[in-house]
Amino acid sequence: MSEPAAVDAPVIDLTRAGAVAFGTDGAVTDTARGHAAAWKHVFDAFLRGRSTPFDIREDYLRHLDGRPRLDGIRTFLAARGITLPEGTPDDEPGAPTVHGLGLAKDRTFLAQVDEYGVAAFPSSVALLHELRRRGARTAAVSASLHGRRLVRAAGLSHLFDVIVDGADAAELGLPGPPDPALFLEAARRLELPPARVAVVDAALAGVEAAGKGAFGLVVGVVRESGQADELRAAGAGAVVADLGEVEVRGRVLPLSP
Repeated sequence: MSEPAAVDAPVIDLTRAGAVAFGTDGAVTDTARGHAAAWKHVFDAFLRGRSTPFDIREDYLRHLDGRPRLDGIRTFLAARGITLPEGTPDDEPGAPTVHGLGLAKDRTFLAQVDEYGVAAFPSSVALLHELRRRGARTAAVSASLHGRRLVRAAGLSHLFDVIVDGADAAELGLPGPPDPALFLEAARRLELPPARVAVVDAALAGVEAAGKGAFGLVVGVVRESGQADELRAAGAGAVVADLGEVEVRGRVLPLSP
């Protein structure tokens, strides 16, 4: 994947924003590549004889990145004109059902995590440390059922006050991105209104969700060349190639009564 040039130079002003919520995959943890590779492995096997192979860049970014697993499957298959039965969580991994494909992807992805671990982007970790040094609260938001596990595997749990993932979504009945529900739940747990929370995300669906949620600032992270315009169109107020380009100013002020 190519390294795009910087696009904007956003400022997180902590006199206005008391917290920052991070969509973790691709913005904090370098797991988006692993997700994309796992999806290609599963979909290429399924699509053989049915359609052209899965495009690890275009198909992943447009249909799967940042979405709950089953929603992503439905969205991608619909784009190929394919309809499958839903199936159940008891389906065999790889069965020709929505659940079967999701279970196969889960098995493939978690095997990668177990073998290689989870890496974090150094500049993202540095930004988290700087935000917390200045008194900001932080949240990790992921549509993945394994969001907490991935944050823990990357050794980052101590840098987040709140973690909201796909398991929370299932328990609370919350829709995933591009619906803003997961980010709004993070803001609720941070005890701040959305206007006082900045959101950082690398996924189009996550950026769109934050825009719909009327958050104070939405920063899109470009991990693929040519993606900046799409992130802006999805709702990003600023776009960067690396979170080291984000400037933090001030310290968190108490919320006015």
